[in-house]
Amino acid sequence: MTDSKNRPGADGGDAVVSAFNAVGADYIFCSSGSEWAPVWESLARRHRDGEPAPTYLDLTHETVAVGMATGYGLVERRPQGVLLHAAPGLLQGSMAVHGALLAGVPMVVTSSESTTYGDGPGQDPGGQWYRNLSIVGGPHHVAQPFTKWANEAAHISTLPTMITRAAELAWRAPAGPAYLNIPLEILLEDWDGREAKPVVKPGSMHSSPEEVEPVAQMLREAKNPVVVTETAGREAGGFESLVAFAEAWNIPVVEPDSAVCANFPRTHPLHAGSDIGPWMDEADLILLVNCRAPFYPPSRKPSKAKIVVIDQVPQRPHIVYQVLFADVYLEGNVANTLRQLAKRARDLDEAAVTARRAAQEERHTAERAAATAAEARAEQSEGVDPVLVAATLRKLLAGRDGIVVDETITHSKAVKRHLRTDAPDSYFYVQGGLGQGIAVALGVKLAAGERPVVLTVGDGAFTYNPVIQSYDAANTYGLPVLIVVFNNRVYKSMNLNHRRFYPDGAAAETGEWLGTDLHRLPRLAAFAEPFGMHTETVDTTDALAPALERALKAVAEGTTAVVDVLVTR
Repeated sequence: MTDSKNRPGADGGDAVVSAFNAVGADYIFCSSGSEWAPVWESLARRHRDGEPAPTYLDLTHETVAVGMATGYGLVERRPQGVLLHAAPGLLQGSMAVHGALLAGVPMVVTSSESTTYGDGPGQDPGGQWYRNLSIVGGPHHVAQPFTKWANEAAHISTLPTMITRAAELAWRAPAGPAYLNIPLEILLEDWDGREAKPVVKPGSMHSSPEEVEPVAQMLREAKNPVVVTETAGREAGGFESLVAFAEAWNIPVVEPDSAVCANFPRTHPLHAGSDIGPWMDEADLILLVNCRAPFYPPSRKPSKAKIVVIDQVPQRPHIVYQVLFADVYLEGNVANTLRQLAKRARDLDEAAVTARRAAQEERHTAERAAATAAEARAEQSEGVDPVLVAATLRKLLAGRDGIVVDETITHSKAVKRHLRTDAPDSYFYVQGGLGQGIAVALGVKLAAGERPVVLTVGDGAFTYNPVIQSYDAANTYGLPVLIVVFNNRVYKSMNLNHRRFYPDGAAAETGEWLGTDLHRLPRLAAFAEPFGMHTETVDTTDALAPALERALKAVAEGTTAVVDVLVTR
């Protein structure tokens, strides 16, 4: 800590802004609460006096605030500030905070409590804290299960450095949200002007050459190796390093259904699809690259393969149950480890390489033919098949450097398979509970600038989103995105489970499928009309491409577009 000259009126609110400024936060995402008046006053003072401060975003729902911070962090990979209201606001935003934890997005989430309830000296915090807002143990205890770290700033002298500590913890592997409870009385207390030291980018841990070389020898000896990855692309340079590694060794790459981002070009000849099943008995070496949960059920062990885990933090502390069957761990920066292994791709068994290259070419050709055939069938089907929606989006986004944020469930396989994204940071799957997709897409757009951002979302997931508040944020902050609703008028995944668990049950006999019907909802695009957004509803194949083309044009011109596609399944 360094001392700086105090200014008139400086208090805990100014300490918070100063600390987030030092942390390097570009934005403070705020869902308003009565405790944040000191922060607002500090920002107003700084704006008046031309002093630096993070850009403040005034948002009207906690999920929107956290979701936008998540989307921004997916692209920028640096911690931002999030202000929520007391324990209730934290609880309201907790699903999105948990989603950020699963996605590995760094952020500092804060909210408040009262410690005096009006019985102490100084300004009156207000009776609402005594009657309604406080929670036994404080909000930091509530936040512990769904954050990386949760604590309380108990004194004004430690407040700036506590924010620094939270940001440093959030940024380091495994990256994720840290929470800080800042009592209102601390926010209102005079601050002496001591500022927190700026946060610097974390250093990287590397596996040593002595650890890497034996794995390179395992690769030389393997006849049928395969890479399985869920989040290699989340690390800076991870996407490019995985491509270089796979090409150097001629190893196929599987992105299972649990993949949460773009990790490897889906158009690449070495992309081996999403099914790890065929490799469970065939592979003699499996490299799990940033793959938290590769096998399901977890006890499903490959029959003969040795397993190498390449991951900076292979045992994720926030996963309740995790089985990797590792024989070797290479721990440290994944991009660096892959680059080290790529440099060691020499003295290969050319016969083995030729055989596996030929086998992968056959698999890749068969997959492309199957996908093309599925798209041809979709074009001829009555009504709009979801495969056709994904394929049409792919064609319209070609050459535009677009980003897809996906919050579909039953259609997620079709979206991944037929969109075929092939660049870093081109695809993100929303983590955790449903209802965050629009906000995450807005946060991605905030970071992505001119790149077009498309949200693919099911009708069930769409109705979980705080739609009105998200549209307000899109308009207020000039963040045009394309929202494509895969609308099958049913909670399909829930219905499929009912049918799977009780194939001959009473519901199958009577047709009474509870908890799934969404036919009663109005046209979903209509919610965007009061905001002046571009809206369309599509129910025929001929209308699909023109509607999506008009929508993308509207987005390019600065207007959010919502296309509600009534799909057949």
